Amino acid sequence: MSPQHISMAECELRTTLRMLWEQHVYWTRLAIIDIVFALPDSKVTTKRLLRNPKDFEKVLAPLYGPAIASQFEKLFTEHLVIAAQLVQAAKAGHQAEAAAAEKRWYANADAIAAFLGRINPYWSARDWQSMMHEHLALTKNEAVELITKKYPESVSTFDQIEQQALIMADVMAYGIARQFPHQFTM
Repeated sequence: MSPQHISMAECELRTTLRMLWEQHVYWTRLAIIDIVFALPDSKVTTKRLLRNPKDFEKVLAPLYGPAIASQFEKLFTEHLVIAAQLVQAAKAGHQAEAAAAEKRWYANADAIAAFLGRINPYWSARDWQSMMHEHLALTKNEAVELITKKYPESVSTFDQIEQQALIMADVMAYGIARQFPHQFTM
């Protein structure tokens, strides 16, 4: 097997997307912790978390145009807002409200997956749906573990979330580099 080489541009894209996905899961964890423990930095943390979809939009806009990048930003922001609603309802013990939020959260994940599958021929909507559903399940587990004071388990779950986010970043980078080879070849 011969070694595979990637250009510096593709390496930078991969690094940027890995950073954005890392920030997504990192700030999500902090927001969950803030909600669960009613910490005083909740507004600042949430504001920073909600910057993440805008940062993705900035990376995607030069490639896909502002309209498509904006659609992704809106879907991803909705993903975060629904997650916060779900955690708040679960913490308060409002089971029906939590179940409704979870249903909206999965519908949003399906919309994100379908959207990504449409904009890049190297991305499978089915693969993105699977990755997004895994992401949601892990994030829900993490929130439940924090709410139920299973702190070591929440750390272990976050390790899984982080690894899974890096896979999503790599899938995204690979697809973009293949779709726009003129921008990412040596």
